[in-house]
Amino acid sequence: MLELSATALDSSAQARHNPQLLSQAAARLFRDEMMYRGLLRIFAVFFLTGSFVSTATWAETGAQLFTGTLGKSSIVLEINPRTGEGRYFYKKYRKDLPLDGALDGETLVLEEGSRMEDSRPTLRLQPTTDGWYGDWTSTAGKSLKIKLQPAVIPDVPDDALPFFTTLHDKYPYEYLRLQGVTLKKGNIDTFMGYTLQWWSEPKTGTSLFEVVSGYSPEERRRINQQLMARLWSEVLSSYGCSGSYAQSSQPLWMSSTVMSVLISSDYFCGGAYPDQSQDALNFDTKTGRLLTLDDVLWVGRGKPLHFQREGDFGGEASGSSDSWSNYRSEELAPWLVAQLLKLYSSEMTVTPEGENDCNYDESYPWQFPGWHFTELGIKLEPSFPHVAAVCGFVDWSVLPYTIVKQHPGGVALQLP
Repeated sequence: MLELSATALDSSAQARHNPQLLSQAAARLFRDEMMYRGLLRIFAVFFLTGSFVSTATWAETGAQLFTGTLGKSSIVLEINPRTGEGRYFYKKYRKDLPLDGALDGETLVLEEGSRMEDSRPTLRLQPTTDGWYGDWTSTAGKSLKIKLQPAVIPDVPDDALPFFTTLHDKYPYEYLRLQGVTLKKGNIDTFMGYTLQWWSEPKTGTSLFEVVSGYSPEERRRINQQLMARLWSEVLSSYGCSGSYAQSSQPLWMSSTVMSVLISSDYFCGGAYPDQSQDALNFDTKTGRLLTLDDVLWVGRGKPLHFQREGDFGGEASGSSDSWSNYRSEELAPWLVAQLLKLYSSEMTVTPEGENDCNYDESYPWQFPGWHFTELGIKLEPSFPHVAAVCGFVDWSVLPYTIVKQHPGGVALQLP
C-alpha cells in the first residue's frame, strides 16, 4: 500500500504547526494517494490492504489455486511459488491469512501473517504429483499436516447474478470463498416514495438494499444487479481484511431518472493507521448504469471522456486514464474552484481545522471529488490524503443544477 511520508506530514512538528507547510506537503502527496485510492484503485481488488491481488492478475504470473486440509480443517490457498506470495482461508471462517516466503530448493517455505509480527507460523511444503504436501508449525511449536490439490471450481448456477460469473471466471479464489454464504432478508423501508428491501450478510455485518417498487421491473432488475454485486463485494472486502472492517449504507436520493446510494466503511487491514471510505453509487435509473461525474458534468474541450475505474470484482477500466487525469487536474478542478468561490466564498477561503487551513480554494482537493445527487444540485466531496481527511467532511459544497445543466456530461439525463 502507498505509504505517506512520515517526515513530510505525520512526524514533522514544524508542518503540524505551520499551515502553509502542511498545505504544501499535502499537495505534493495528494496526487499520489488519490491516484492510488482512486485512479489506480483496486481493491480494486481491494485498495484496503494493497495485498489483495486478483486471481486474474496472479494467473498471468504463475499463481496457483488449491484446496485441501490443514490438520482436520478445510482450506483454500492461493500461491505463486515463484514469488512466495499468497494467502489462504479456512472454509469455516473465510478470513484471509497472508503468506510470504520463498523456495528453498524444492521446499516452499512460507510465513503466515503480517511481516510486522516478530514471530509467525511457518508452512513448509513439498511438491507432489498433484499439489503440495507438508507441515504447518505454530509459534509455540505445534505441528499440523497440510495436503493441497488443484482446486475444482463449481459451475455458476443458472439463476446467479452476473457478478458470480465474473468471480468464477476471473477471481476463482473469491468465488470459492463465497460458496455456502447466504444473505439474510431484513426490514422493508420506504424512501422518497420507493420501497426498499434490506439484505445483510450476518457474519460480516455488511448490508445494502434492493429496490422493490417505484421503477419498472426491467429498471429494478438492472439497478438491483448493481446493488447486490456491490453488497457481495463488501462481503468479500470484509473477509479479505486481516483486521477490522465495518460497513454501512444508506439511500441519498431517488427520483424517476437518477439515484444515489452511499456506502461507508471504516477499516484497519494492516499498515500504519486505520482508514475510512465513503463511496457514492450514482445511477441512471433508466438503464441501471453507474454514472461517473464526467457523465453528468463536462467542462472540457471536445467530447466528454468516460473513464470508468476498474470495479471491485466486475468490469474493467475503460477510457484513457492519462487523458482523464489531465482533464481532472487541469480543467475540471480549476473550474470547480472558480464556481465554488462564487457560491461559497467564506467557506472556501476561511475553514480552519485546528491550526491548519484546509485550502479549499486550491485545485487539488477537487481533482477527484466524491459526489452524489441531491434535491438542489450535485453535492461534491473534496478529497484529501489521510493526514488531512477531516477536511473532507463538508456540508456546503453543492453545485446547483442550474449550473450543471449548462455543462452536460456524456450521458443525456433528466436531472431533478
